[in-house]
Amino acid sequence: MAFKRQIEPPIRYKGLELSVGYRMDIVVSDLLILELKSVEKLIPIYEAQLLTYLRLSGIGLGLLLNFNVPVLKQGIKRLVQG
Repeated sequence: MAFKRQIEPPIRYKGLELSVGYRMDIVVSDLLILELKSVEKLIPIYEAQLLTYLRLSGIGLGLLLNFNVPVLKQGIKRLVQG
C-alpha cells in the first residue's frame, strides 16, 4: 500500500499556488489522510485541521488518531468530506 508522509496540500488562490506551512501527517494511496496526535483530549481544532486538509486535497476520508489513550480504538475519529 502506497503512502506519503508530511505532504503539503495544494493551496490555490486566483491561479497561484501558495505555500502556507500546512502538512498532512500521512496520505495513504491518495484516498485517506491520517492525522496523528498524542494529546490528553481531542479538541475541535484538530477536527477542523483535518477537515481543512480533506477539503484542500480533494481526499474524501480522514482519520484523526490519538495515541494517548488506554485502548487505541478510543482514540480514533473518522471524518468524511462530502
